[in-house]
Amino acid sequence: MQYYSFHKKNKNVRIASVPGNNIKAVATESTEKATSVKATVTVKLTVGGFLSNLGIDRGLDDVTDWLGKTLLLELVSAQLDPKTGLEKETIKGYARWTSQDDGEVKYESGFEVPADFGEVGAILLENEHHKEMYLKDIILDGFPNGTVSLTCNSWVHSKHDYPQKRVFFTNKSYLPSETPEGLRRLREEELVTLRGNGEGERKTQDRVYDYDVYNDIGDPDSSDDLKRPVLGGKEHPYPRRCRTGRPRSDKDPLSEKRSSSVYVPRDENFSEVKQLTFSAKAVYSVLHALLPSLETAVLDSDLGFPYFTAIDSLFNEGVNLPTPKTAEHKGLLSKLSSILPRLVRAISETQDDVLRFETPETMDRDKFFWFRDEEFARQTLAGLNPYSIRLVTEWPLKSKLDPKIYGPQQSAITTEMIEREIKGICSVREAINQKKLFILDYHDMFLPYVSKVRELKGTTFYGSRTLFFLNPEGTLRPLAIELTRPPMDGKPHWREVFTPCWDATGVWMWRLAKAHVLAHDSGYHQLVSHWLRTHCCTEPYIIATNRQLSVMHPIYRLLHPHFRYTMEINALARAALINAGGIIESSFSPGKYSMELSSVAYDQQWQFNLEALPADLINRGLAVEDPTAPHGLKLAIEDYPFANDGLLLWDNIKEWVSDYVNYYYPNPRAIGSDQELQEWWTEIRTVGHGDKKDESWWPVLKTPEDLIQIITTIIWVTSGHHAAVNFGQYTYAGYFPNRPTIARINMPSEEPSEEFWTNFLKKPEGALLQCFPSQIQATKVMAVLDILSNHSPDEEYLGEAIEPAWAENPQINAAFERFNGRLKQLEGVIDERNANRDLKNRNGAGIVPYELLKPFSEPGVTGKGVPYSISI
Repeated sequence: MQYYSFHKKNKNVRIASVPGNNIKAVATESTEKATSVKATVTVKLTVGGFLSNLGIDRGLDDVTDWLGKTLLLELVSAQLDPKTGLEKETIKGYARWTSQDDGEVKYESGFEVPADFGEVGAILLENEHHKEMYLKDIILDGFPNGTVSLTCNSWVHSKHDYPQKRVFFTNKSYLPSETPEGLRRLREEELVTLRGNGEGERKTQDRVYDYDVYNDIGDPDSSDDLKRPVLGGKEHPYPRRCRTGRPRSDKDPLSEKRSSSVYVPRDENFSEVKQLTFSAKAVYSVLHALLPSLETAVLDSDLGFPYFTAIDSLFNEGVNLPTPKTAEHKGLLSKLSSILPRLVRAISETQDDVLRFETPETMDRDKFFWFRDEEFARQTLAGLNPYSIRLVTEWPLKSKLDPKIYGPQQSAITTEMIEREIKGICSVREAINQKKLFILDYHDMFLPYVSKVRELKGTTFYGSRTLFFLNPEGTLRPLAIELTRPPMDGKPHWREVFTPCWDATGVWMWRLAKAHVLAHDSGYHQLVSHWLRTHCCTEPYIIATNRQLSVMHPIYRLLHPHFRYTMEINALARAALINAGGIIESSFSPGKYSMELSSVAYDQQWQFNLEALPADLINRGLAVEDPTAPHGLKLAIEDYPFANDGLLLWDNIKEWVSDYVNYYYPNPRAIGSDQELQEWWTEIRTVGHGDKKDESWWPVLKTPEDLIQIITTIIWVTSGHHAAVNFGQYTYAGYFPNRPTIARINMPSEEPSEEFWTNFLKKPEGALLQCFPSQIQATKVMAVLDILSNHSPDEEYLGEAIEPAWAENPQINAAFERFNGRLKQLEGVIDERNANRDLKNRNGAGIVPYELLKPFSEPGVTGKGVPYSISI
């Protein structure tokens, strides 16, 4: 064994060079006996990353030599030097390759740690190679007090690209005031690095979290038609997104240039680590390979379905996809058929691929489910958008819009109409007093956009109100639909009320009115209940958490699993789903005004305190506080599957969060003195959601109870709320007549031509098919919904697997075990409810059981399973 001696700050240090696989680092000479410690570093093999080009046939000596100095590790003491009061010298050592197995590579290094070195609090790491690597964890074995673990799950760039050493802290969590002295500087410097300086264009390897407005939805440089307003600011209030720093557009200085890839901080980009079936890859393949193929296959973009049997053929024969023109396109398509065999089936080598859709479970159980009024009503409580229905508290219904611009404020739905439909059960006044009248209200939000949307080709729009009555048996009955067009183009205000009828023409008019309302609900669901309230509003929480809470902060560690993959999926959405000319604009009723409408919803409706499920239900009149009732709430509709299951899940999450928070914050003083935590909450309110910073409803953060409510709300949004509005998309909207995304023609009674009216009377089905999405719109949306409803094989479900940092603390570990046990019990409760014949909103002939809030699931499109985070 050879020793190399050198002097550093007057301390004599010897490094031992040991032949073979271990390099041992020997620290400062000490009279006390040193401890031999082995560091094992696990690196994941990744697509395109480090080791991806390492062939098995490389000479062993060549590989060993090449890998000899791949990683430089430096052990950092948590304590200061008692003599000098300064940080202790680090102990350095190179790690060498030892084994490769199951997609992981192990490296090892040996250290001689003096007895007076103290506890290891962190490791500094340098990647000596020229490619980035994905570091999973570092384990230190040999200390008298047991193993020391550092969970990394991070991309480490080559020192040639990123000269700054990376710091990884041990899994022990510390509030800022409790940080060991030897780690304080590193804790603060790491946060400074993650905040960046707000300047320049972000590079792929950057780890910077910063804010910007949504100024990259449009693409004015490609076409004037693709220019879109900036979302964020006084005119169009909106949450902030992650800043990319791309240059400004040539034609519109307010917009950012588009690019083929969208920056997200490196550790938010996980698609190469996840399995190939990971959602982001599948989504990318669908958007960039499948949809262009569909557009080629369907030559006429305005062509509707000629018959209902043509819609059925999508599930039977499918759509032939033409041979791809480019190699890249062909590669993506073949990858897609391996990733998503349920969607794209390659018939043979010689023939074209076929896009054939699986029959959604709703359709499988009852071919006519979408036609029935009771199912139309039931889905407001147990369908894809259970967030819109509200209690009617005032009569007559009145608009708050300016009557000079939008026409009469009072609704055309009269007391007589409603009492005729209720059929003598009670009067309207009694129905309101007894909380039996409910509404889907898309009148005031949509009416100001009707004239704008109607200028667009191939779509139409109304303001709408839909009334429901709560039957004695606990189900809802639709009573009336009011569709309104404001005065426009020199034409007067138009509106009409449609009711369930007992004559043929009236029945078809009612069906068409339902199609319009469903298109309104589909748009609101996708733009507000789903995109805005989960994906979009969560991004500022993620940015603030990374900028203000150290990775060793217990609240960072509590929230981290709930933020995985969200920024990447949001960047993908900005690139191809919500962008100008993207899927949403081309297939949903509001067209190019879709995102602007979500900004209106944010401005008028979004409040952080109402994102908590109990507060949301109370706000919509669907519940009142009642200390004697389960969850402290009495529901207006007792059989409300989303609320029934959701409140159980909310309570389970809150109990887990309470156990966790109360462990770290035993009193209000601990909350007030936590500088990182206070900065975090201030930044969320004043920067991430800065357009709402002056609102009085923001919760204060002074006590452990305040923090529990804030964290439970954030976790609910990323888990339960998102699961409820996302994973049933294919089940309920895969057969698009049940939830058309767009209505393409006006109601037959709104100033029809003689020819149209004659055709409507002759073949009313034709008018409904004309109103429905076109072939290309329907198939594109169906393909995307299939992907969005899919759980990848390595999905991470709420409360299923414990985070390493939680597991190391006995109290937190025990609290998690209780949480996991309660979630398993919840599964059983949901199964019992679905089997209960008295619960008619989730049990009945042909009805799909309500399972969207069952915590766990197998892979695929299952209509159940609540992941930790918004990962699709």
